[in-house]
Amino acid sequence: MQNPRLAARYAKSLLDIALEQNQVDATLNDIRLLDKVSMDSRDFVNVLRSPIINADKKQAIIEAVLGSKLAPLTKAFVTLLVKKGREGNLPEIAKAFINQYKEMKGIKTVKLTTAVPASDALKNKILERATASLNNAQVELLETVNPDILGGFVLEMDDKLFDASIRRDLNDVRNQFLNNIYVSQIR
Repeated sequence: MQNPRLAARYAKSLLDIALEQNQVDATLNDIRLLDKVSMDSRDFVNVLRSPIINADKKQAIIEAVLGSKLAPLTKAFVTLLVKKGREGNLPEIAKAFINQYKEMKGIKTVKLTTAVPASDALKNKILERATASLNNAQVELLETVNPDILGGFVLEMDDKLFDASIRRDLNDVRNQFLNNIYVSQIR
């Protein structure tokens, strides 16, 4: 049950309180931990979203999984979510918080997908070019390995996609053969 408006509002509230209490970095680390746990453990998310498990049990599970790792502000926020019955939205709220933090700090995310792990030289070159094209904004590089692209790379930046993969080239050649524009011009 995704609700981006609700997630954005809760994330904004948490960010505002963290700014007010000068605990933005600690809160960001906690939220990244929550996001990582949510991404790594589907069971954790299923427990949060389960209508069968009562709020006290969910709070105990969250405490057991993350208890001593969370700062008091984040712990109080998670407790509030459980009391309000919004714990199922915790993964979306975590993502919204991270996005709002990046927007506040002017951090741009660049996603690089390669068939094999990219070398440090390639990563540095991409970071250098991305920083220059984004008016020297701070750039965060997310690297993904996907052997399905066969070779080359796919670069996503803002709303732009640059696909220099072998998979795309092969698909273009296949489409040219399927369309067979040269045969239709001969007749």
